Amino acid sequence: MSPVAALEPTPGQSATAEARGTTGVDPRPRLATYLAAGIIVAVIAGFSVIGIANLLPASVDVLHGVYGLLGITALLAIQLLWFSRPTARLRSRTSHVLFAVMIVLAYVPILAFGMLWADMPDFVGGAALLVLPSRWAWPALAATYGSVIWIYLDHGQDLLSTFYGGLAMLVYSLVFYLLARLARMVYELHLARTELAQRAVAEQRLAFARDLHDLLGLSLSAIALRGELVHRLMRKSAERAKEELAEITATAQRTLSDVRAVSHGYRELSLEKESRTAESLLGASEIAVQVHLEQEDLPVQARTLLARVLREGVTNVLRYSDVEHCQINVRQHDGKVTLEIVNDGVTADQAALEPGSKLTKLPEEVAALGGTATAEAGPDGRFTLRVELPLPAVFDRPEEDPAGPEPAAESRRIRLLLPVVMSLLGAGAVVHVIQLTTVPWRIALVAGSVTALLALQFSYFNRPSTVLRTAQSYAMLFVQACLIYLPLVALGNDWASVLGLLLGSALLVMPPAIGWVFFLVNIAAYAEIQRLTGASTAATVFYTVAAVMIGLAVFGLLWLARLVTELDETRRRLAEMALAEERLRFARDLHDLLGMSLSAIALKSELTARVLPLDRGRATEELVEVLQLTRQALSDVRSVASGYRELSLDNESRAARSVLVAADVRVRMEMLQDELPTPVRTVLAVVLREGVTNVLRHSSVESCEIAMRRSDSGVTLEIVNDGVTGTDPSPAPASANGASREVSPGTGIGNLSHRVADLGGKLTAGVEADGRFRLRAVVPV
Repeated sequence: MSPVAALEPTPGQSATAEARGTTGVDPRPRLATYLAAGIIVAVIAGFSVIGIANLLPASVDVLHGVYGLLGITALLAIQLLWFSRPTARLRSRTSHVLFAVMIVLAYVPILAFGMLWADMPDFVGGAALLVLPSRWAWPALAATYGSVIWIYLDHGQDLLSTFYGGLAMLVYSLVFYLLARLARMVYELHLARTELAQRAVAEQRLAFARDLHDLLGLSLSAIALRGELVHRLMRKSAERAKEELAEITATAQRTLSDVRAVSHGYRELSLEKESRTAESLLGASEIAVQVHLEQEDLPVQARTLLARVLREGVTNVLRYSDVEHCQINVRQHDGKVTLEIVNDGVTADQAALEPGSKLTKLPEEVAALGGTATAEAGPDGRFTLRVELPLPAVFDRPEEDPAGPEPAAESRRIRLLLPVVMSLLGAGAVVHVIQLTTVPWRIALVAGSVTALLALQFSYFNRPSTVLRTAQSYAMLFVQACLIYLPLVALGNDWASVLGLLLGSALLVMPPAIGWVFFLVNIAAYAEIQRLTGASTAATVFYTVAAVMIGLAVFGLLWLARLVTELDETRRRLAEMALAEERLRFARDLHDLLGMSLSAIALKSELTARVLPLDRGRATEELVEVLQLTRQALSDVRSVASGYRELSLDNESRAARSVLVAADVRVRMEMLQDELPTPVRTVLAVVLREGVTNVLRHSSVESCEIAMRRSDSGVTLEIVNDGVTGTDPSPAPASANGASREVSPGTGIGNLSHRVADLGGKLTAGVEADGRFRLRAVVPV
């Protein structure tokens, strides 16, 4: 029997890509499952049909015919319904029992049918690789191979036919195994996406915790210690106490600035958007600008850092009054990405960077990613800022499977076995021609053409990175067809080749409709060649069916192997996206949870210093508030770092009233006492905190109203304050349709809109006709 393998016909890659683009959901895992199942059905059913066909011409009575039919049907059912299922538990007691049943069904009927049943142990070889641990699987496959060789020899077959039957057994067993494993790997990769993303997020949270500890822990601890010192100094030395209060205020202000910087730094920036902004700014300054971007598939870290460099570089260009031309280039080459900003009109003295300039920090930030940054002025007055980042060394992740080392080893094993199966197919073609002729040059011609065919297959079509449906791919298909059909001219009746390689590759490369027409035309031509070269009807049918199955097998194995690679890349991208989302969440939490606390600490410290000479009791009360806020801020740091985001709405309302009163703002507060779900309570607490922070930004505010009520839509929180002037950096009015206005991603109100929208709510913010600013959040309960 000729070696075969199979996979079901598939709509092709263009169809899946199209579906992916229109639905927004990747259908490939499910399609791959259906594809693998269908192809396995086609191959195994074809294998079984050939086995049944072998029994028909034999002189078997009805009883033996039913016996053979039931045996083949049972083998087919076990293989299809259990071992080829992606969700089957292969290392379970059920699998071991079914494997034992399969062994009985594969070997016992040989006593009745002899050579007619000699190919059925092929099922056992594939199942052994699936069910048994590696240390037992390969010896079991070798034992199955030895049993098939013994069956052939025991029934009087010559050595060449025996060797050919052994090759067929190995091919069938490996194909059954590969089809089942590839389908299972697609399924497992699909399920592993969430786990991989969670692992990446967990690692990022550890980095957040380190950043928070290094950046905020020391500063907040210092504020707390100085607060305790001021409390003791109030009765001893008012002047010393005022000095310490000034230090507390300065530390709080610096820390608040650091929070904003870190919050901004954790946000992913768009290099393309920054380039458009740069082009607009430079054009408005009457500077001729040229921008060239090559940023395909840049990692988030590289893209964000380059966007920041571009922003600072353009800011630096605008410092010089004599600049007339500027060039901005981003290029990828030799595994690196380079950003260059070149402008004229700069002298060597002007090019010296100020110690406080943000450009002076670039070498450290770039070096942290393994890159280099240079800034220098040439004798021709051209200033060049150049940043170069190595992509593979820094950003490529080692290949790993989220389920652990075993799946990764399985993936390597499959990549190794694919060329092994195809090499066995080539060896089968050479053995077949030896069966037809003993003329050395004819055998050498077949061996040479098959070797060239396999070399082309391994070097081009088997590579997952090969771009399909290109002129080169079609040219390679033509070369493949020549290697298969041209020897026919010289060999005639002694012609043999591996047509399945051409058929499978054509289905992979060509559009579906054209590919299937090409498939059918070649199968018809192959059948006609078999007939014209004098093959019997049975042999013609046998080899034609074998060619169909090999073609389907090659196509399915290549398609699934490519799909595994693509899905592996997809899940890495999904993990990267999850990481970016977690960074954005962290930035929002950092800003929302700590912004008001640090602002309040600075405000109350100044207030304490002012009232200390006038009312020591009032100063003591304010200082106690400072200490409480500091402890709360430290608690919030731990909350952000650990991902524990539940806040107390009662505590926030009390803190809001205290802070506003300290700022001499009249407060009228009406809070809802109903029990609310934790996510709703937390979001409303954050809205209240950020809203009060926004109130403190307006210098002329005299009164503020805070009200939380039940509504038909859920719970509504409103914060209304007066004293908002046209120069205040407050948000613009809400849109006419009631949706929140477009806000800058860096603003607190913008962060709130994301939080409220995550719960299905709506946030609006704007200045009303009477000059009052209203922040309104509606959250469904």
